[in-house]
Amino acid sequence: MEDSGSITEMVLSNGDAYVGSFKGVFPHGKGKYTWSDGSVYDGCWEEGKMSGEGRFVWPTGASYEGDFSGGYLHGFGIFSGSDGSIYRGVWRMNTQHGIGRKQYQNSDIYDGCWKEGVREGSGRYAWSNGNMYIGNWKDGKMCGRGVMKWFDGDLFDGCWLNGLRHGSGCYRFANGSYYFGVWTKGLKDGHGMFYPAGSKHRFLKKCSDRYDEKRKRRLSHISSSNSESVKPKVKRSFSERISYSLLRSSGSISQRTTSLGEDIALGDSSRDMMTCDSSSVLSQSSLDDRTEFLETGSVAYEREYTQGVLIKERIVNISRLSRKSKQRCKFHTTQVKRKSCVDFLEGRKSYYLMLNLQLGIRYSVGKITPVPIREVRQSDFGDQARIKMYFPRKGSQFTPSHHSLDFYWKDYCPMVFRYLRELFKLDAADYMMSICGDDGLRELSSPGKSGSLFYLSRDDRFVIKTLKKSELKALLKMLPDYYKHVKEHDNTLITKVFGVHRISLKRGKKVRFVVMGNMFCTELRIHRRYDLKGSSHGRFTKKDRVDETTTLKDLDLTYEFHMDKLLREALFKQLSLDCRFLESQNIIDYSLLLGVHFRAPENLMSLLEPPDSLHRVETDPDHVEGGISQGELSIPPRGLLLVTHEPSSVNVTPGPHVRGSTLRAMSVGDQEVDLLLPGTGRLRVQLGVNMPAQANQKVMQDEAASVQVELFEVYDVVLYLGIIDILQEYNMKKKVEHTYKSLQFDPMSISAIEPKIYSKRFLSFLEKVFPVEP
Repeated sequence: MEDSGSITEMVLSNGDAYVGSFKGVFPHGKGKYTWSDGSVYDGCWEEGKMSGEGRFVWPTGASYEGDFSGGYLHGFGIFSGSDGSIYRGVWRMNTQHGIGRKQYQNSDIYDGCWKEGVREGSGRYAWSNGNMYIGNWKDGKMCGRGVMKWFDGDLFDGCWLNGLRHGSGCYRFANGSYYFGVWTKGLKDGHGMFYPAGSKHRFLKKCSDRYDEKRKRRLSHISSSNSESVKPKVKRSFSERISYSLLRSSGSISQRTTSLGEDIALGDSSRDMMTCDSSSVLSQSSLDDRTEFLETGSVAYEREYTQGVLIKERIVNISRLSRKSKQRCKFHTTQVKRKSCVDFLEGRKSYYLMLNLQLGIRYSVGKITPVPIREVRQSDFGDQARIKMYFPRKGSQFTPSHHSLDFYWKDYCPMVFRYLRELFKLDAADYMMSICGDDGLRELSSPGKSGSLFYLSRDDRFVIKTLKKSELKALLKMLPDYYKHVKEHDNTLITKVFGVHRISLKRGKKVRFVVMGNMFCTELRIHRRYDLKGSSHGRFTKKDRVDETTTLKDLDLTYEFHMDKLLREALFKQLSLDCRFLESQNIIDYSLLLGVHFRAPENLMSLLEPPDSLHRVETDPDHVEGGISQGELSIPPRGLLLVTHEPSSVNVTPGPHVRGSTLRAMSVGDQEVDLLLPGTGRLRVQLGVNMPAQANQKVMQDEAASVQVELFEVYDVVLYLGIIDILQEYNMKKKVEHTYKSLQFDPMSISAIEPKIYSKRFLSFLEKVFPVEP
């Protein structure tokens, strides 16, 4: 065979032909290879592999001109599909990967990032009809923060998920009106504010200016990134020696890469988005800015939606709303600072406390996890069963250096909580990553009167609460029986506890923590939250302090929840078992934490509003209520379907609030069931988790302006339940006095307040909340 540099023509027995230079027996240098199926490559070779610049043409007419490496399209190149589409950008191993620009056959254009052949990262998609999206992508769909502008002038700036608006955002209409609100999987879902056209509002102007500036900045960035002046350099490397038979098989590039030319464009999906009222509300900081800059005398409409159906609306005087918002913010700041049980934590000390907590948990879990599995012993319980360690800032033989304050760490009953985490089916690595990851923890203001500090993990799976010394003692005292109860009853509704710790700072300051599961870390949005004790003394919430995240109380609950007979029986059987356990521990004043996800009634789905319906500022309650009268109540509700459980169809991996067996339902013949939600998905039904029901409420109407109007009487709902506040012992004198008042006992019979009486009143109240079907 000729040496490299000489031109040789060779025809193979299978009909393939090569004209070019060789090195030994392999094509090397410049050359042209023609396959028997009509594919042609003309370009550089390196020891039998297409490497360097070249041009490949497929029999379909598709072509690629650009960089090759090791027989793959790799580097910068231009692909012209047989359907007329053109991609100009970066490739990796035969797939679009990096910055690139693609013009589809229907003249749609995408400029931005690609990953493994699909749109992922930042990018701009311009439809041929004039619509445009600039923002983040994932798996080829709009996902993350982004701005969508329609050809008619409407604009949405907010969060997206799987191509639909999902989360918080602002919708600006062509006529100048605005809607700030929350969307869930393409439908308005939750509270929002609508500002009619002509509202004078400096914040609205800021939104518009910010979009224009963002659009110019992103267009400039994308254009510069895609210019040929930044054409990437491909590092050449020698490939393995291959025989002519393997070289001939490189014709598979034809099949693998041609599919890229057949990539499905978004086409007219923007029209679909215009008819389904998709995605998002502003962040809290944006909402605060919104109310801060409103002009005096402006009028807006406060609305509440459930899966796209408008259920409440009231007129709001913005000047009053602005003053109330400022007053409320000042009040909460003062209150938390005054009542905090760790009032020495000021400024960055709270931040240091969070870092200490993460360092300690990482150390404890890492130390206890490798210990061989054995039975839990009596010696594993109590105050003496603990891990202690000193964490100096400079580090030690056993601890890493850190940027926090020096502190002492104590981990109570580590072996017991290791087994509890295993009982709750919680992986140790997931636990550490969730709490101790780089994203850190979020500090929340206390939702109760205890003054405790609350931290929430960034993925919302875990709640960390500071404890009083008396609460820590109560927890350690009940821990042996708690462990036994959890082990025997995998459907228990009692709070899931994953660890108890103490941090000691200089000068003797000590802070105690408990790590619990967040039962509201769910696949579905929680629209209402209730803390139910079964009492009436002070159990209501002032209306001017209520928003979507407010935890309401007994007197705020205006619903009755009807559910499948077997689901209800399972619920009350476990509630009775849990109350009996709490009685045995002399615990009182616990609550049922109830989360409610509302579904739009099936017979009202036809009333879903397209985005431009928000141009109308008046509603027609009579028309809406007329639709309700046609529906018939059914258990399970028609909008939520109970179907036979199929493990392969649902995610059976438990979350931090999920543990136990799948429930059975009478409506499917006493079989285990999944919950099918039209347009959402299929969920595993467990006790306290994903439990379908129907909420009945009396219709309240008041024609007076600015008064809220309930439009519907019956809702399909999904319930989440758990028993909380389990650390209040009966022998705490002040707590007994408070409970005596809340249960409205005769003052002379305070000695009659016993855990058994409390649980009886508690269960009696819940039986009214979840009545038996007639």
